Amino acid sequence: LGAQPPAPEWGAMLNDGRPYLQVAPQLMLYPGLAIMTVVLAFNLLGDGLRDALDPRDTVRV
Repeated sequence: LGAQPPAPEWGAMLNDGRPYLQVAPQLMLYPGLAIMTVVLAFNLLGDGLRDALDPRDTVRV
């Protein structure tokens, strides 16, 4: 299951950079930031879609 070893995956990049954390922290920083950014973007997208499409959340005047 998943991509084969030569394929670049963010999780694999984090795992490969773990032994070098003290020497080169950017090996884990950039893939971690990419994962965090994508997760935040999907959460914000989901919240926006829910707010736009939820019929129970209408404002009554």
